[in-house]
Amino acid sequence: MTIEWFILAPAAFFAGMVDAVVGGGGLIQIPVLLSAFPQTSIPTLFGTNKVASITGTSAALWRYARAVSIPWRLVLPATGAALLGAWLGAAVVAWIPRDAMRPLVVVMMLAVAIYTFLRKNLGQEETHAARPGDLWRGALFGLVIGFYDGFFGPGTGSFLIFGFVRLFGLDFVRASASAKVVNVATNLSATAFFISHGPILWLVGLTMAACNLAGAYLGTHLALKHGAGFVRKAFLGVVSVLIIKQLLELF
Repeated sequence: MTIEWFILAPAAFFAGMVDAVVGGGGLIQIPVLLSAFPQTSIPTLFGTNKVASITGTSAALWRYARAVSIPWRLVLPATGAALLGAWLGAAVVAWIPRDAMRPLVVVMMLAVAIYTFLRKNLGQEETHAARPGDLWRGALFGLVIGFYDGFFGPGTGSFLIFGFVRLFGLDFVRASASAKVVNVATNLSATAFFISHGPILWLVGLTMAACNLAGAYLGTHLALKHGAGFVRKAFLGVVSVLIIKQLLELF
């Protein structure tokens, strides 16, 4: 177990840092947990990952909320709908194989990456104020993303940020802060689900949570210090890694 800590602790720290900026921490933590505990059941490892990641996500949200104005009238309906969507998505897993989603997700991520890369000014500053109907559009957006998170999951944080930028005119920093609200809610739901469906490696999860917390602190510091341009570059980097990972698993 001593050797595993030399891998798990830095991985949790880096995952917390990346997740605080643009999401995608699970891309780092889950493979490391699977490698360190190959004989342990998937629900146990996924639950352990959530115990670690929800700590960092909550800390990032707390720091963002103190420094950035979060559009709560938009975010709260999206969060409530995302909780419902996540539950529905988890329920549908019983009837539709998750791998059926993979080709569609690759196409969606490619479109997001290309669009963001070509639109150099996208998310650099807010493009418009709140509009009539944003409450209902936010709720629909949260429902769709929540469903995706419950059903499949990879890239949820990145899709949230892109949606808040493209659909609601937020800059990348405010979009990242808003995405954390939704992420905390869906992660709480997922954590409760995994705890009820199997044992959690609490010592591992809580130790990784401390490292994740430290990483999240650094990540939010970097995002707030360097602004939307930094978050945009990190966003493109994480989405590119997600595309490569999904393509490798697909083929």
